Amino acid sequence: MRYRNLVIASILTVAVLACVATVALDQLPAGTQLPTHWGADGQPDRFASARFALFAPVGMTIVLSLMMAALPSLEPLQDKLAQSAPLYRTAWAGLLGIMALVEAMVAAPAFHLHLPATTMLVGVGFLFVALGNMLPKSRPGFFVGIRTPWTITDPDNWIATHRYGGRIMMAAGIAIVVLAALPMQGETRAALVTALVLMTVATPVIYSFFYWRTSRRA
Repeated sequence: MRYRNLVIASILTVAVLACVATVALDQLPAGTQLPTHWGADGQPDRFASARFALFAPVGMTIVLSLMMAALPSLEPLQDKLAQSAPLYRTAWAGLLGIMALVEAMVAAPAFHLHLPATTMLVGVGFLFVALGNMLPKSRPGFFVGIRTPWTITDPDNWIATHRYGGRIMMAAGIAIVVLAALPMQGETRAALVTALVLMTVATPVIYSFFYWRTSRRA
């Protein structure tokens, strides 16, 4: 299975981000510090030199794109990966979108633009919604989906868990977008976002285990 269009999209994204970074760097005074990380409250919590902050997303996009391009050839269950192609494509495109958003957030001051601090949370929320919508369309594999001992060895468990996980992820994504828009204390927003992420990660694993236990007794 090949992803030619996404490879091209990755190359174009890297080129655009590199151009943005180059132009932005030329607009900033020496010694400028720019954000490189945002916390669960949506606020920047780490800073670095302008050169590093602007070109770090470019490097990360290259690494992520190479990884996404290489993983399909490493998947032992090629037929299953082909069935999970919609989810894989969505994940790849979503990562490119997130990296473009990171570059926009970092470079905004150079172009005298003001993006709300919680913009990154909005992007993460929409990524959750997109991935959650595609989760039920995946099939057992080693690199895609909710991989637990119980889902990988039982197609019925995989399907049931991914239907549940998809609903939870979509709901969490919508909730994160709402939290990003609501006025509240940063600590409160961080606690709620962290709880949503933990719920999204942990409850499908718990669900797959209890599905396995229940099916054994049937």
